Amino acid sequence: MIRKVRYYIFLRDIMTLSVTAFGGPQAHLAMFLNILVEKRGYLTEKELLELNALCQILPGPTSTQTITALGFKVGGPNLAYLTLLVWMMPAVTVMIAAGLVINLLNNQNVSLDFLRYIQPVAVGIVGYSAYQISTKVVSTKLGYFLMILGAFAAYYLRSPFLFPIIIIMGGTISAFKFKNQPVEEKSRLIINWSNFILWASVFIFAAILGGITDLKLVLLFENFYRNGSLIFGGGQVLVPYLYTEFVEFKDYLSGEVFMSGYALSQAIPGPTFSFTAYIGTVSLQHMGYAGQILGGLITAIGIFLPGTFLIFFVIRFWEQLKKYRVIRASLEGVQAVSAGLVIAATFILFEPIDAGLINYGIILGTVASLLFTKIPTPVLFLCALLAGFL
Repeated sequence: MIRKVRYYIFLRDIMTLSVTAFGGPQAHLAMFLNILVEKRGYLTEKELLELNALCQILPGPTSTQTITALGFKVGGPNLAYLTLLVWMMPAVTVMIAAGLVINLLNNQNVSLDFLRYIQPVAVGIVGYSAYQISTKVVSTKLGYFLMILGAFAAYYLRSPFLFPIIIIMGGTISAFKFKNQPVEEKSRLIINWSNFILWASVFIFAAILGGITDLKLVLLFENFYRNGSLIFGGGQVLVPYLYTEFVEFKDYLSGEVFMSGYALSQAIPGPTFSFTAYIGTVSLQHMGYAGQILGGLITAIGIFLPGTFLIFFVIRFWEQLKKYRVIRASLEGVQAVSAGLVIAATFILFEPIDAGLINYGIILGTVASLLFTKIPTPVLFLCALLAGFL
């Protein structure tokens, strides 16, 4: 009975975070420390920071993996899955609703011109994210080289299938510096492969089913499950993948609609990967309200599920794995290239915007506001929306 009450309180804390945690992974971590460590004591500060570091080097949404792994440590897999559901659903619901509204306006031939100032704000947010990420994770000459190389490669190649290869190459290059890492005493790795097999089975099954049926709903799940399995670095790194694949390659939605949804995802609390629910909803506007809602849910499940499987797999032997110098050394390249992808995203997302003085001013003003003031992202979003209406 005491355990059930503790689980209830834990899930209530997660619900509180899901509707109050603005600002992306860095801000989320600060709130996790405040509520889950200092107030509740579910784990120590050191344990949470190590858990967050582990999630940063795995593909998938960092904040979501961190909070789901915490649910795993508190109550095992069942509580972890409930934690994931409670954490993601408020933001996913808002983004599905936004997608329904955008589709309704398009079907009624209502001009979306009122969204025109949201797009440069979104570019400014991505640009600020690129600056923030690069200053936090890149500190060596090799790191800067890989970051710049990753940015150029992502900008000029623009293939969603090549982005994971770029990241892996970055990690491989920096792994050669393993001798710079301190030697730690290692123990034999004991690996439970069940969650890895589950992740791989869904990956392969979704790809085969999508190829056989060619159903858009199945293809969307496969696309997002693949992205969720291969993206390092959080929601900002997700943007160039999604824009390249769904706007430039598949033409599921316009650049204007994409940027408006991304800006909204930055203005609501919870995981930024909830943006995928918006894309799934907008992509299925021909299937009626039920089909659109199902599309939003399917894409959200697709993007969140692989990271959950992988964190459940790795967390069991992470303490032994992180003692290997090659693993620690490879993280420098993975993080540097991921930062380069966000830099590329800033320029890619700017291209469809009219190159006028107003838009340049909004982009620079957004970056300056985030750098030098404490104006929250939702306020910038609402100001841009109001300016569009006026």
